[in-house]
Amino acid sequence: MATSKTKGTSKKIKELKGIEDIKPEKVTDEQLKKVQDLINEINKNQIELGQIETRKHAMLHHVSVLQEGVGKIRDEFEKDYGTADINIQSGIINYQKENGEVNKKD
Repeated sequence: MATSKTKGTSKKIKELKGIEDIKPEKVTDEQLKKVQDLINEINKNQIELGQIETRKHAMLHHVSVLQEGVGKIRDEFEKDYGTADINIQSGIINYQKENGEVNKKD
């Protein structure tokens, strides 16, 4: 029976002290600062990613415009020289010969 009294007494003491009912009302200041810093860093990185994606979109559009420019020049070459096969380093036009071979130097 001594064991039962001890268990009952311990439970009664906890009830009187309210130990089982005490719950923290908020996290520690250190924990709050840590989670706020992490959330702020996530938000900052998401904003930066958005800016990068916007810049990427603008660059892709610019590349498309440049490619259209190359297409126009290619059309000019076709019209002026009958071919758009041009060495872009030297400007040499590679005409097709009658037998299908290009006028390359060996």
